[in-house]
Amino acid sequence: MEIEFRKNWDELLRKMGQRFKMEMDLKSMLFVIGLQELGMNTEKLSKDQKLDVMHIAVCVILEPYGHYRYIGRDKDGWPHWEVVDKLPALNGEQQERLMKKCILEYWENYN
Repeated sequence: MEIEFRKNWDELLRKMGQRFKMEMDLKSMLFVIGLQELGMNTEKLSKDQKLDVMHIAVCVILEPYGHYRYIGRDKDGWPHWEVVDKLPALNGEQQERLMKKCILEYWENYN
């Protein structure tokens, strides 16, 4: 199962890398998902806004697991979520695995 997981992750990174003509990793995947969900002109984002875009992705991919609930967009069009159920304490490796799993599921459901 672990081999299949790694294979699927590597294949997604390869496909997205070809699509965006750059090497992809976990952070860039979160950024792409966040931009997609934001759905607004993002040509000039500040450093803080780029972090906000990644936070959007985290909320979106963890929402199906009941950790976040979408509450709407603010006056500037930015989406917001509220914490419903805090994540259990995870070490760095476990957090990365969870994010990758959720990203894979996001793209499976998106396409």
